[in-house]
Amino acid sequence: MGEVIGEFIFYVLLNFIGGTIRWIIGSIWRILFNKPKFTYKEYIYGPEEPDFYNSTHTFINGAIAVVFIVIIIAIIT
Repeated sequence: MGEVIGEFIFYVLLNFIGGTIRWIIGSIWRILFNKPKFTYKEYIYGPEEPDFYNSTHTFINGAIAVVFIVIIIAIIT
């Protein structure tokens, strides 16, 4: 049961928190420099290519979410 909860926390919550942060920053960056934007779905799940392996996006999103949570906890305490 603990494995299911751990996977849920990492793969779902941290992935969406990190993906959302990446989407916000990426959207602002691409508007400022007039580059084509990615969709929110691409920031969460990666590009829609048939040979694309998703673990890199999940790891990056999770790492960004952990850093964000640590910063929030440091600010609060």
